[in-house]
Amino acid sequence: MIGLMVNDQEQKELEYLLKREMDELLYDFSHHDLDPQLQQAIKERYTLLFNIYKRFASHKECLKYTPHKNLFNAK
Repeated sequence: MIGLMVNDQEQKELEYLLKREMDELLYDFSHHDLDPQLQQAIKERYTLLFNIYKRFASHKECLKYTPHKNLFNAK
């Protein structure tokens, strides 16, 4: 495990970057003509970014980005 010390401003910037990237992944995933391998890669990347985001964001903010059970199954 690697530790990371950040100040409040850096924390807010990391939260912002993670949220923007997760939003982009959700937008990309909304295209119905995606290759199944690409869909799987998007799911994995979103999950990884969300797990990082959980370490920085409040519980209330995390609820907005929590991957729901059917989030990636709906078409």
